[in-house]
Amino acid sequence: MKTIMISIGEFLFRYRNQVFPLIIVALFVLAAPPLALFDSKALEQVKDWVALLIALSGLVLRATVIGYVYIRRGGHNKSVYASDLITEGMFAVCRNPLYVGNMLIYASIFLMHGRPIVVIAGIGLFAFMYKCIVLAEEAYLEEKFRDGYRDYRAAVPRWLPRFGRFAEATEGMTFKFRRVLLKDYSTVGATLIALSLVKIYERIVLPDPLQYTGDFVQFGFLIVVLSTLTGLVSYCKKRGYLAENKP
Repeated sequence: MKTIMISIGEFLFRYRNQVFPLIIVALFVLAAPPLALFDSKALEQVKDWVALLIALSGLVLRATVIGYVYIRRGGHNKSVYASDLITEGMFAVCRNPLYVGNMLIYASIFLMHGRPIVVIAGIGLFAFMYKCIVLAEEAYLEEKFRDGYRDYRAAVPRWLPRFGRFAEATEGMTFKFRRVLLKDYSTVGATLIALSLVKIYERIVLPDPLQYTGDFVQFGFLIVVLSTLTGLVSYCKKRGYLAENKP
C-alpha cells in the first residue's frame, strides 16, 4: 500500500497544479453550496468567519515558513528533489509546514462551500493526496540523506507543529517580509479570490440570482481589487523593484 501511495504522490507532485483545481471544480459542480448552513443565516455567518480564519492561519503559517527559510517546493523538472536537508526555521518545528498551511487553505475553501458532503470529501481527499506526496518526498530524502534524514524524522513531527520549539528554531534568524511578498503573493491573492468566488457561486445557483445583485457587485469589486494588487506585485517583481537585498 505504501508503495502505491508513493507512486500516487510522485504523480501528484508533478501534476498537482492541474489536478488539485480540477478536483475542487468537480466537487463544486457535483454539489452546489447552500445559501445558508442548515437553513440558518447565523450559522452561515459563523461558518464563513471560521473558514476565513482558517484560510488566514494557513497563509500566516506559510508566511512564517518562507520568511525565515525559503525552500523550493517545485522540485527539479517537476520531480521530487532537494539539494540540501533543511532542518532550521519552521522546519525544526514541523517537517511539512508549507503543506500544513496548504491543507488549511484548502480546508477553508471547502468549509466556505458549506455542503457537508463536499467539506468531508474535499478535506479527506486532499489529506490523502498530501499524505501520498509526503511519502514520496520522505522516500527520496531518506535515500539521499540517509541517517541525517532519519535523525531529523525522529526528532520533528510530520504534521502537527510543536510551536514550543519556535523560539529556539528561529533564534538568530531574521524574518524577511520582502521574501514572503515575492514568493507567496500569488497564493494570498488566489486564496482570497477563491473564497470570494465561492460566495458568488452560492448565489448564482439560486432560482432567482438577480436578487443578490448587491452581493455580486461587492464580491466582484473585491475580486477586482485582489486581482489588481496581485498583478501589481507581479509587475514590480518582474521589474526588480522587490528584489531581495543581497548580503
